[in-house]
Amino acid sequence: MRSISKASAWISGYHLWIMVFAISLLLLGASTRLSRIGYSGESIEYQYLVSKGNSYPPVFAYWICGTKGDKEKMLRLLKAIYHPRNQYLLQLDADSSDSEREELLVSVRSEQVFRAYENVNVLGKSYTVNQMGPSALAATLHAAALLLKISTDWDWFITLSSSDYPLMSQDDLLHAFTFLPRDLNFVHYTNKTSWIWKEREKVNQIVVDPSLHNPIRKSPLFYAVETRETPDAFTLFEGSPWVILSRAFMEYCVEGWDNFPRKLLMYFSNLAYPLESYFHTVLCNIAEFRNTTVDNDLRYIIWNTAQGAPDVLNMFHYNKMLASGAVFARPFQEGDRVLQKIDKKILKRPPNGLIPGEWCSDNGRKNQSMEAASSKGEAEYLCSTRGNINAVKPGSYGIKLGHFLKRLVREGRLRSTQSCPCTI
Repeated sequence: MRSISKASAWISGYHLWIMVFAISLLLLGASTRLSRIGYSGESIEYQYLVSKGNSYPPVFAYWICGTKGDKEKMLRLLKAIYHPRNQYLLQLDADSSDSEREELLVSVRSEQVFRAYENVNVLGKSYTVNQMGPSALAATLHAAALLLKISTDWDWFITLSSSDYPLMSQDDLLHAFTFLPRDLNFVHYTNKTSWIWKEREKVNQIVVDPSLHNPIRKSPLFYAVETRETPDAFTLFEGSPWVILSRAFMEYCVEGWDNFPRKLLMYFSNLAYPLESYFHTVLCNIAEFRNTTVDNDLRYIIWNTAQGAPDVLNMFHYNKMLASGAVFARPFQEGDRVLQKIDKKILKRPPNGLIPGEWCSDNGRKNQSMEAASSKGEAEYLCSTRGNINAVKPGSYGIKLGHFLKRLVREGRLRSTQSCPCTI
């Protein structure tokens, strides 16, 4: 940690930084430039209306964030999770160059399918994001606000980084979530009862995130010598920063009609790692949402604690990832061999192509291998024939996940106040 030697200069008036945080949120919204991929003048035969309702699959709103050098990883992830029912927002932070963000936009626009369904958006003007600080929380809320502005027809908000990758197809995931109440929120709570005093020390530590007011250069957090008292107006909770949150809950966090989300946001503007606590705390302090929590983020995290190259370790984790029941895994590097194995064995995704499903077909080329089609530059042709975007065709992974989630419902574990097990 880095302490501030001149506390009077930086921290004695730390409420000023709270004001800076709030103003930064407003500026982010005011300066946003979204690049829509569809062309209104094109005649596209793919266009279909998304049918909504409990008898239809849900709609996911994906936010994919990345930084300098992540363009190719983001494009690969986008193609691996693409489905015309969903909404997608891609964001490269300010550490990336204008040219890299422009290349990302051009690459997305070059895909006919993305243009056809008009459901992929690229954030043109970006800002600095420090994943350890409140600027990361501000970016997440900003992304949710933009996706709500684009469309309010989605059901769940899913946060991904360029280092994430799916362990099943969208047809599998959409199938499994079809049978769930649409108000559920998937967050993992960390049970750290034995570390309670250490956690209190962390939340009482005052930090300043310069990325909130520096739009160009990311800087490390400043840690103050002074501390503050643990709040008694609300109870703090902690867990994984990766979440799957309902649209109703995200509307509440963005609009904050009873002021609690805003009040909590001001407190978290001087807290390190706020993404590990903010949504968890809002959920467990508001009666309307407390019993909508599922203590599972459906992620498999690869902790590289052993010696060896990450690529080798990820191959070692391959079977464990598939057996875990997780939907996404992380982190992966560009060119990671395990991604090729997931594409071939799990997703059935051709190189640089999209995942075939009920919404797309190969137009009678079932006897032609995906590898042969890819070698001829026809990988996208697998999805060139229009299909029914309101129907899904799950595989074994989707059916297994559906049974797992329905079992949780039967056991009553979804609607229990024990979903909020640990307070700080």
